[in-house]
Amino acid sequence: MPNPHGTPIWYELMTADPTASKAFYDDVIGWTIDAEPAMPGMDYRMINTADGGMVGGVMRLTDDMTKGGAKPGWFFYIGVDDVDATAAKVTAEGGGVIMPPWMIEGVGRMALVRDPQGNPFYVMRGASDESSTAFSRDGMGKCNWNELTTTDQEGAHAFYAAVFGWTYPDKMPMGEMGDYVFVQAADQSIGATMTAAQPDQPTGWQFYFRTPDIDVAAGKVGKDGGTVHAGPMEVPGGDRIIVAGDTHGVRFGAVAPGK
Repeated sequence: MPNPHGTPIWYELMTADPTASKAFYDDVIGWTIDAEPAMPGMDYRMINTADGGMVGGVMRLTDDMTKGGAKPGWFFYIGVDDVDATAAKVTAEGGGVIMPPWMIEGVGRMALVRDPQGNPFYVMRGASDESSTAFSRDGMGKCNWNELTTTDQEGAHAFYAAVFGWTYPDKMPMGEMGDYVFVQAADQSIGATMTAAQPDQPTGWQFYFRTPDIDVAAGKVGKDGGTVHAGPMEVPGGDRIIVAGDTHGVRFGAVAPGK
């Protein structure tokens, strides 16, 4: 896995019903999620993009996982040079380790961790010699943007800078909502952070996946049993986005070229 330390390499949806999630996201985003599990012994299905690549996977939430506290949601994997050293660094910088490092033969070594504000994500060193293209600023079907809403923006910046070397070269004032601060990882812009403006505002990482037409995608969200929470709206740079919930209430973003 040649991807630089600190860059996103994989996206994963945890859901109680992979078949229903496949129907929803295939229609809304334009993916082709595997109809059957790709790995023996667990229900894990790959998310295929139109260019023949992959953006991530869909994992079925089992009863045991739910009893252990797992919930439906989108997660991402951040590529690192050394999983064990990174997990130790996460703890040293005020975060925590939810699942300690483990190895999947032929896939790589990984750990599930959280930042100091409690937001979970994975760190991983992939076994493949090929670079991941799951994150791409303009790739169709890929994740184009990673957005963190946090209760402590300054603390989050310090944590991710210490663990992954992220920098924050620019920001966009949003009035009473504070600053929208852009994140740079290994010389590329990967997303931004913002402060939770309201006590009931959802916090954590949210991911924006590219689809051809945002108005069409918004219509399909409602038709397929989801909810559009915000948008369609234009964002700086000319793209248009929505923030939505899928059939199980899991939040995600979609982004498309502006008109």
